[in-house]
Amino acid sequence: MVIDATASGNLAYCLVWAFSAVGLAAMWGHGGILSFGQTAFFGLSGYTYGVFTLNFGDYWYQSWLGVIVGLLVSVVVAALIGYMIFYGRIKGVFIGIVTLSVTLVLETFMAQTAGPQWTIGQAPLNGYNGMGGMPQLTIPWPGGTLTLENASFYYLVLVLLLIVYAIAKRLLDGTFGLTLVAIRENPQRAEMLGVDIRRHQWMIFVFGSTLGGLSGALYTIWGSYITPSTMGLTAAAMPVIWVATAGRQSIGGAIIGTAFLVWLSQNLAVYGSQYALILMGAILLIVVLAAPEGLLPSSAKLLRRLFDRDRTHSHGAINAHKESKS
Repeated sequence: MVIDATASGNLAYCLVWAFSAVGLAAMWGHGGILSFGQTAFFGLSGYTYGVFTLNFGDYWYQSWLGVIVGLLVSVVVAALIGYMIFYGRIKGVFIGIVTLSVTLVLETFMAQTAGPQWTIGQAPLNGYNGMGGMPQLTIPWPGGTLTLENASFYYLVLVLLLIVYAIAKRLLDGTFGLTLVAIRENPQRAEMLGVDIRRHQWMIFVFGSTLGGLSGALYTIWGSYITPSTMGLTAAAMPVIWVATAGRQSIGGAIIGTAFLVWLSQNLAVYGSQYALILMGAILLIVVLAAPEGLLPSSAKLLRRLFDRDRTHSHGAINAHKESKS
């Protein structure tokens, strides 16, 4: 299938955000950890990729190394924050407050880095103007390097998303995932049975936050640009809305729902950013009131119920017909 440059770029943009949603679905839907920190790690990895590649060049291996370094920064920071949260016995809604505070602190800090003194090597941070000019990913190719852009970048994102989906499903459908569900449902009982609940929560927090960082690195590569607004209050709320709408216990649903809602927001943003925000707020309100499990799981249940009812009616009609004949 051949996709033109504009369509492939838009598709890649929609799918880039799905990594962050998968990470939040793993934390929130399976581990019961509501985090507003996905955009914090999004920004950390994005800025790290920019700083690394602007300083060390844009050869194909250096751009890929920049992605790895960005993810490592997310892993280290997530491990430190997660350790303080879970081994500090912070629970419930306070986890959301702490992660949101971290996100807003990072946004506030990066927003005031506009002066010429705020440079890391050859990379100016530029405050709210954002950092730009980062190189795109390339790979060795006969006759020279091949730049991954438009359709080729879309296919890269798609392949990475499939890999992440397979890893997440294997992790959450196995013993680790079942243990997370037990902790989510009754942490006291799980701890009494000998489960190290803090270690499991810490591990899924690091995993989910790293996926948020992967979204940030890919976003920065996609647009060669990143700003502090990607870590703002509105941006921090978006992954929660996407995952809540699609169904927080469904990894596949989080991917599909996020891609669709991002696409919808982009189309509405043409007429004004406020329309997209109003729609997202309305969707969240409807989901909370009418389908708390998410639109996709609730729709699937409704379809199964209708199918079962039709099948029951069909069996009843067949039996009635047989009885009338006898």
